[in-house]
Amino acid sequence: MYGSYSGRRRKGVRVAAVGAVGAALLLAGCSSSGGDGGDDSGMPPMKQQPKGSDPYWVNPEGNAAKQAGALAKKGEDEKAELIRKIAEQPTAEWIGPENAEAQAKGYTEAAEKADRDALLVLYNIPHRDCGQFSKGGAADGNAYRTWTDQVAKGIGDRPATVILEPDAVLHLVDGCTPDEFHEERYDLLKGAIKRLKQQPKVKVYLDAGNAGWKSPDSLFEPLQWAGIADADGFSVNVSNFQTTEVSKEFGKKLSAKVGDKPFVIDTSRNGNGPYTGGDPAESWCNPPGRALGEKPTTKTGDELVDAFLWIKRPGESDGDCKGGPKAGEWYEEYALELARNAK
Repeated sequence: MYGSYSGRRRKGVRVAAVGAVGAALLLAGCSSSGGDGGDDSGMPPMKQQPKGSDPYWVNPEGNAAKQAGALAKKGEDEKAELIRKIAEQPTAEWIGPENAEAQAKGYTEAAEKADRDALLVLYNIPHRDCGQFSKGGAADGNAYRTWTDQVAKGIGDRPATVILEPDAVLHLVDGCTPDEFHEERYDLLKGAIKRLKQQPKVKVYLDAGNAGWKSPDSLFEPLQWAGIADADGFSVNVSNFQTTEVSKEFGKKLSAKVGDKPFVIDTSRNGNGPYTGGDPAESWCNPPGRALGEKPTTKTGDELVDAFLWIKRPGESDGDCKGGPKAGEWYEEYALELARNAK
């Protein structure tokens, strides 16, 4: 069921609102040491994590940082400290459809100023998400190529790790993307990888789903058709809840079929593994009882696993289910639960 995967990246929708103005504010508010966005909550500023083990940029003006500051300002110190568990870790920035060059430039410049690497997600493929919560994407292939070119220009010669198009390959495999769009999508993904790799300090990981949805045997050829040979690797468990160990096993089996490519694992919400109660069809949408997983790091202890990353932004809703707000909006109650349950 494609819904059991696609709904989980609802945070991607939020980036549509991040344009040139947002990027400019981002640059204005960030210092190399990581500021606190200029609030007067009394909380210590969000600092960058040690570069040797976690080279990715912590955005001091992210939703979690703002929420932690607001809670501290109201004297809700316990909640503020819980949200701070999210705010102090680097999470991916999802590039929206508008002002893509300005967004990419803003995030990568802010990261470079802090002597860190930007972590970006591109999620704008035409016919995206098969009409689910995050439906949309570029109007057509030419619009997507233009958008990708803008992202690459915005990154310039600054370091960036790019997660390319969550669900895009999977929805070709599971059949929810109509057949008439398959050839174009493969071409667009292959072209996006080649364009991004023209930038000297960009790493590209093509999304490859998760251990709970489709097997490596059904995925390796589509990944090859989508250009995995030119990518730095692939991503697994994006916005999902599969455990890190299960994700490693899945990734290694897939790696062996695509030229021993390395991979990254989204550990943002997999601390308690997948949800097994209630309606299985809704196991992906704000499932209860979940927890933050391993903190982002490049010290994974496994030569095939390049990094544990928080690609899904913890605390942002999967969609308007189980009492949550619209996809991508901040969901305080859920964020608190993720943090409370963290091991």
